[in-house]
Amino acid sequence: MTSNSTPSGLARFNALEEHAAHAALHEACAATAWAKRLLAARPYATADDLYAASDAAMAELTAEDLAEAMAGHPPIGRPKPGDPTSAREQRGMAGASEELKAEMLELNLAYQDKFGHVFLICATGRTGEQMRDAVKERIGNSPEQEREIVRAELGKINRIRLARLVDEDRSSRKTEEDA
Repeated sequence: MTSNSTPSGLARFNALEEHAAHAALHEACAATAWAKRLLAARPYATADDLYAASDAAMAELTAEDLAEAMAGHPPIGRPKPGDPTSAREQRGMAGASEELKAEMLELNLAYQDKFGHVFLICATGRTGEQMRDAVKERIGNSPEQEREIVRAELGKINRIRLARLVDEDRSSRKTEEDA
C-alpha cells in the first residue's frame, strides 16, 4: 500500500518496543541477522519500504543465517502442531492423498540427506503435487544453486508473512481464523 500516511498496521509495527518488534519479526523469519536489519531501519513509511528492506536483508544473509532461517520451517507435509501459520501455508498438502504424503516424506528425507536442511518452498497457493514436483526437480541442484533458490523462496515467504504482520485488518482476521 502506498499513500501519504502510514497504514495503521505498519504504524503499529513501527511503534512496537524493540523486543516485541523482534519477536514479531522472528515469527516471520528465524534469521536473527534479518530481523536486526529490519529493526534498525524502522520506522517504515510504507509496506513497500518494509518489503524492500526485507529483500535487501535477505540478499545479505550468510549460509549460517540461511540455516538459522530454515530451522524455523517445518518439512512440507508436516506443519508444526498448533501453528496456524505453518498449517495455512501448507494448506496444499492438507487434502493430499496418503500416497502423496508418503512420497513427500520420502522426498523430504532424501532432500535433507543431500542438502542438510529441510526442503523449503513458498508453499502458499501450491498444491501437494506442485510441491512434490518442485522437490523432485530441485533435488538435482548443486548445494550452491539450492542455497540461492532457498534464499529466493525465503524472501517470498517473508514478504507474505510481513504483509500479514502489517495488514490493517490483521487483528480482526486473526480472531476469525482462531475461532
